[in-house]
Amino acid sequence: MRSMFKNLLTLCVLAGALLPSWGTGETKALPAPVMTGGMPLMEAIAQRHSARNYDTTRAIDDQTLADILWVAWGVNPQGKRTIPTSRNLQNMQLFVLTPTGTWEYDGPGHRLVKVNDKNLIPLCERQDFVKNAPLHLLYTCLDDRGGENHVGSAYQNVYLYCTSRGLSTVIRAMIDKEGLKREMNLPENHSVIVHQCIGWPR
Repeated sequence: MRSMFKNLLTLCVLAGALLPSWGTGETKALPAPVMTGGMPLMEAIAQRHSARNYDTTRAIDDQTLADILWVAWGVNPQGKRTIPTSRNLQNMQLFVLTPTGTWEYDGPGHRLVKVNDKNLIPLCERQDFVKNAPLHLLYTCLDDRGGENHVGSAYQNVYLYCTSRGLSTVIRAMIDKEGLKREMNLPENHSVIVHQCIGWPR
């Protein structure tokens, strides 16, 4: 138990060292992630695919959102991230874009931290289907060793979760990366990598 708390403390310190400080101070608690059940792993891998059709009448509930964020970049009961990062750099960030603001997922705290009150979704809408997705994730990383690979591990976890839950998802690079970086006030050594749409299938 002591080792687990030590690992969690290390994660918090690393996160604080890597990430910019956001000014709003507003946070949103998330339900505890559900860590049991779901589709067997081999079946989820066999059925994983990209899907671009979303039910515009059905939102993503808080429990599902909490589970998605946890599988992407959370902390497991052993005090480890849910994905590996080379040399334990943990040099990526995960954001939720909403019409009323941008939120960063704080994995060790399993909560959302508000970054700004801007609607940045239009900067991701270079394809028409994007407008129909109820959930928008944005992955960024510190320009350091392996950051883009870490992002890939995170969104693959999300793909497998979505397959298990019957959700539609697709990963996208057709976004205004420089515009997003500017509007989010990311430091010069941070890069926007990809956007991921998620929703219930139409």
